[in-house]
Amino acid sequence: MNKNMKTGLFIGSFDPFTIGHDAVVRRALPLFDRIVIGVGVNERKKYMYSSDVRVKSIAELYAAESRIEVKAYNDLAVEFAHREGAWFIIKGVRSIKDFEYEREQADINRQIGGIDTILFYAEPRMESISSTMIRELIHFGKDVSEFLPMKK
Repeated sequence: MNKNMKTGLFIGSFDPFTIGHDAVVRRALPLFDRIVIGVGVNERKKYMYSSDVRVKSIAELYAAESRIEVKAYNDLAVEFAHREGAWFIIKGVRSIKDFEYEREQADINRQIGGIDTILFYAEPRMESISSTMIRELIHFGKDVSEFLPMKK
C-alpha cells in the first residue's frame, strides 16, 4: 500500500448493503485514492447475512473499480483504520438522529485514534432507506430489489 495514498474507510454492518450505502461510496470516491469498505462483525449482534456473504456481494458490486476494497473487521474502527492506513472515516446520515450518533462516534474516534469523520447527507429520495427496513420487508416476503444496488 502506498503511504501517500488518501484512504477513506466506509464502515458499517451493511446487512444488507443498500442503494443509500452505494450512493455514499460513489460520492466519496472522488475525494480518495482508495476506499476500504469495512464490513463490521460484532459477535453480540445477529445478522441476516454472514460476513462472508456481505463482503462477497459488496466486492462483486465494485469489482470493476480498482480503488475500492471490501474487508471484514471485528475490532474498533480506529484500529481497523490504522491497519488500512486510513485517516478518514466515511459515514452517511439520513436524519438528525443519525447525525447525533455519528457526531458522538466521530468525537471518540478522533480522541482515541486521531481519525476524522466525513459525513455525507442522504439524498432526499434515500432518507427512509435503511438496512433494518429492508430486512423487515424481506421478512414479510416483499420485493426489495429497488432498494439494493445493481452491479454496473
